Amino acid sequence: MLSPSGSGPGPCRKKPSNRAVDVDPVRNKLMQTHQLFPIGRLLATPAVLAEVEVSDIREALGRHTSGDWGELEQEDKNENDLALKIGERILSAYKASTGVKFWIITERDRSATTILLPSDY
Repeated sequence: MLSPSGSGPGPCRKKPSNRAVDVDPVRNKLMQTHQLFPIGRLLATPAVLAEVEVSDIREALGRHTSGDWGELEQEDKNENDLALKIGERILSAYKASTGVKFWIITERDRSATTILLPSDY
C-alpha cells in the first residue's frame, strides 16, 4: 500500500482522518499512460490508502487521465467530457479488485488530484 510517510499505524490504531496526504513522491510509479490533462499534485486520503491496493489505484489513475471515467452514469460521463474541454472539475468513480468503491477528483485548475473513498467526501 502507499504510505504517506513510510510509517504504518502504531500499536494504537486510530480511525483514519479524512485529510488527504501528499503522495507526489510516488507519482511516476503510479502512472505511465497518455494524459489528456495534467493532474497537478497527487493526494490520497488515509482511508483509501488503507483500503485500496496500489495496483488498483495505478490502474484507475491511468483510466482517469485517459478519459475513462469509470463507473459513472452516462450523463456524468458527458459532464466530465465537457469539464475536460472547459476546465472544470473532473470526478471519476472506480471499484477496486476487492469491491471497494473509490473516487478520483481533479480540481478545475488542474492543481491537484485527490484519490478518496466516497465516505471521505
